[in-house]
Amino acid sequence: MLMNTRTLLVGSRLVLGSLVLVAIIIQALYLYQNNALNIVNYFSYFTNISNVLAGLVLIVSAIYLAKSRKASQVDDLIRGGVTLYMAVTGAVYVTLLVNEDLGLLMPWVNMVLHIVMPLAIFADWLYQPPRTKLRLKQIAYWLVFPFIFLVYTLVRGAAINWYPYPFLNPDKVGGYGGVGLYCIVILIAFFVLGWLLIKLSQKFRRHIA
Repeated sequence: MLMNTRTLLVGSRLVLGSLVLVAIIIQALYLYQNNALNIVNYFSYFTNISNVLAGLVLIVSAIYLAKSRKASQVDDLIRGGVTLYMAVTGAVYVTLLVNEDLGLLMPWVNMVLHIVMPLAIFADWLYQPPRTKLRLKQIAYWLVFPFIFLVYTLVRGAAINWYPYPFLNPDKVGGYGGVGLYCIVILIAFFVLGWLLIKLSQKFRRHIA
């Protein structure tokens, strides 16, 4: 029974990890075919970066599980951070972007990146919580990447007048005050969801030791 559970979890992680990486590649090729691919812009979306990280984490964690390799606290922190980024990706899409024109984003890719993967990686976290005990103060580690992304986006956006999301574009939200307000709300979302992930990891039991 344990072997079947392990095989199922390994297989599902490999399938999902491969699916999202394939989706990212196919979407890039689709944009290229339509003369709309700017590779730097493409990987300046928090969604795309987070999904690539999620795909890699799922594949690596599947390999760890297949080899019965125990995750370290660093492994659990990385997995937790990526789970948080995907949770925020899904939440931001549903609340701020679902009615936005997403241009040449293919519908099935949109579904994979914004709905399937956030739900799947969150479910994976609940089904197989981290081995090590995570503490609330470690949320600070998870915020490093979003902070770097925000600084990069605002500096680059001001230089080339391109922003990956309308709520980060001062021209569309009433200036930098509007951007700041959105950032505060999203920061609160990061803290709340990060707190939730850690609390849930302490409540749910691991199905595979």
